Amino acid sequence: MVATLGETGCQHPRNGASPSAPAAASTRPPTREAQAAITPEQALEQLRAGNERFVSGRMLHRDLTAEVRASSAAQYPYAVVLSCLDSRQPIELVLDQGIGDIFSARVAGNVLDDNILGSMEFACKASGAKLIAVIGHSNCGAIKGAVDDVQLGHLTQLLARIKPAIERVPESVQPRTSRNLAFVDQVAEANVRLVMHQIRERSPILREMLEQGQIGLAGGMYDLSTGTVRFFGD
Repeated sequence: MVATLGETGCQHPRNGASPSAPAAASTRPPTREAQAAITPEQALEQLRAGNERFVSGRMLHRDLTAEVRASSAAQYPYAVVLSCLDSRQPIELVLDQGIGDIFSARVAGNVLDDNILGSMEFACKASGAKLIAVIGHSNCGAIKGAVDDVQLGHLTQLLARIKPAIERVPESVQPRTSRNLAFVDQVAEANVRLVMHQIRERSPILREMLEQGQIGLAGGMYDLSTGTVRFFGD
């Protein structure tokens, strides 16, 4: 059973801002000490709070040039996020994260393969990230392609990774085509949950870290029409 982190109300040790607090004047990338101190629950709260800032138009002021300089010698991201390739879901922006805050993996349909899984192992075991977040989105073209059994070069193999998620949506949901956007979104959410399951099942390294509470695993869906990320459990 994949555990999804719930809301904790915790704050990031880097800036201490809650979703309702005024935006900070400036930010800096996480330090080694901040990364070590943050818990998986706090890491999830940081992503949630960042999205709330994005939706409300109160994103933190960032001196990106200063962040480049501050992170040039080393990086200490607190989370790794797997999201879709879709141009309307620029994950650092919609989560209001800066340079050095998160590892970002993007691929059509936010599917999992050995390269993505190895990257997650690097992010968590070797580099100290405390959270893995898998975030799909509404009206996803990759999901539509899988639903309609699109055949197109290498894309065919990628879409095949999504098809098991189709079977997880009850047969009562009809019609089962890309024209039924409610069905498409249910498949997209099922796909996120499938990927979360695969992360735990396919990586002994990450499974052990999850079982020991060293990292967390969270899933969510991004709404293209509102900019909101709904984390499972919210």
